[in-house]
Amino acid sequence: MSNFNEETVKSVHHWTHNLFTFTTTRDPGFRFLNGQFAMIGLMVEGKPLLRAYSMASANYEEDLQFFSIKVQNGPLTSRLQHLKIGDKILVGRKATGTLIQDNLLPGKNLYLLSTGTGLAPFLSVVKDPDAYERFEKIVLIHGCRTVAELAYDDYLTKELPENEFIGDEVKAKLIYYPTVTREPFRHQGRITS
Repeated sequence: MSNFNEETVKSVHHWTHNLFTFTTTRDPGFRFLNGQFAMIGLMVEGKPLLRAYSMASANYEEDLQFFSIKVQNGPLTSRLQHLKIGDKILVGRKATGTLIQDNLLPGKNLYLLSTGTGLAPFLSVVKDPDAYERFEKIVLIHGCRTVAELAYDDYLTKELPENEFIGDEVKAKLIYYPTVTREPFRHQGRITS
């Protein structure tokens, strides 16, 4: 298993009956660029059961955070949803992915359109100080069915703007636009509408 680090679950938060976030320790040697993903998983019957997961944490943060859907019959998610503090999880030693700053075309504004757990890599990006230096505005749209599924709404509207390092940039440049499709909310409709 030299391609994986064994990390320890530090917290689990169930947002809804079908969405949850978990945070793990982070090996000091694990490096990634904001927007990348890694293979994560569990040992099942002596073999690693793995899937690609985007890091919701920024590359400078001490812990790793992942945002997941619960799929009752999913080979991995049916197990991950039962994680508890102290459980062990495998995290691949090599992050990958093309949703990184160097691959973005130059421009005035950065538009990040997501639905559901597709928000995860964008959470990493909007915590990146370099993104605020590179773009005049960062527009993050997150579409879900219900208000409860806007899992990071409070974080994006209350906590991130107060971040001691990038809070001023977030207040000046991040436009967060949450929208839902199945209940009343200040913004309603599909991203494609």
